[in-house]
Amino acid sequence: MAPSGSRSIKRGCQRVLYWIPVLFIALIVAWSYYAYVLQLCIESIEDTGEKVVYLLVYHVVFIMFVWAYWQTIFTKPMNPLKEFHLSYSDKELLEREDRGESQQEILRRIAKDLPIYTRTNSGAIRFCDRCQLLKPDRCHHCSVCDKCILKMDHHCPWVNNCVGFSNYKYFMLFLAYSLLYCLFITATDLQYFIKFWLNGLPDTQAKFHILFLFFSASMFSVSLASLFIYHCWLVCKNRSTLEAVRAPVFRHGTDKNGFSLGFSKNFHQVFGDEVKYWPIPIFSSSGDGCSFPTCLVNLDPEQPSSPTGSNPANKSAAEGRQFPSKPLRESQSRLLTSTPSWTESDSATDKDKKGASNPGMTIENEA
Repeated sequence: MAPSGSRSIKRGCQRVLYWIPVLFIALIVAWSYYAYVLQLCIESIEDTGEKVVYLLVYHVVFIMFVWAYWQTIFTKPMNPLKEFHLSYSDKELLEREDRGESQQEILRRIAKDLPIYTRTNSGAIRFCDRCQLLKPDRCHHCSVCDKCILKMDHHCPWVNNCVGFSNYKYFMLFLAYSLLYCLFITATDLQYFIKFWLNGLPDTQAKFHILFLFFSASMFSVSLASLFIYHCWLVCKNRSTLEAVRAPVFRHGTDKNGFSLGFSKNFHQVFGDEVKYWPIPIFSSSGDGCSFPTCLVNLDPEQPSSPTGSNPANKSAAEGRQFPSKPLRESQSRLLTSTPSWTESDSATDKDKKGASNPGMTIENEA
């Protein structure tokens, strides 16, 4: 009992420590609210019209920022569906087999009817020993949460949560509104910051708050801008932070742009199809987090090589087409509207029929 009790005490202490960065951000935001609203707007700004406009705009941005931050923190990361978990009989069968090819045969049999297209670097089925499940595409095990997280981007200590499929939109809005919040404070506080240096303000405690409010907002703006621009780039490329570091491996090999469908469809995957919901911290992302449309050929100039080989005829024939080798779930299929798709079986049949007459065109477009 003693080791079990010490482990639970350790876990409890870790949970408390994990909330320290969030508490730090909360204290900074609370002080900034007091400094801007009371010390700057109410105490220092004399023009009533300017004061009202600043307060109205500030509170709109503040509410959206806090709302997005709250959603990012308290939205639970989504875990793989029960379809990806091993049944009791499969677990027993897997435990009886030796590690190696025999175990991979069992996993391949289970994965045959699942929408799984990515592999490990060695080409094996991605399997989580701790969660006892086959990992869906873009799913990774978080060592902090001790769970497999759908479309995991990273574990963020500033929100004490995993950023993944369920809350990535909230995280993007959190970055956007926090950057807007800091920029607005910096811009509106600038003239009073200058007056501080020119001794144009009364000698009150407001001078201290105006000074540090400008410095803190400016510094946070720089760091937030770089992070926000980076994640905008990831959204445009349809990559997660983990995928940017290590490109996903498909059946045809490594492809860093394997999930990219073009800017518009990549954006809609994160923010959804309804424009009115884009700026609001409510869930509107497309799909179920377990299956994703994939692109066979990479059109990114950063990666000129094509998985189809160096044959120019094959490359031009395959450009713009989609695979997977199995039908997508209904929730995902609309992302491929008006875009041709292909299956491995169709490819093989087509190759037999047309290979002699037109070797560069081995893939049949589907309606």
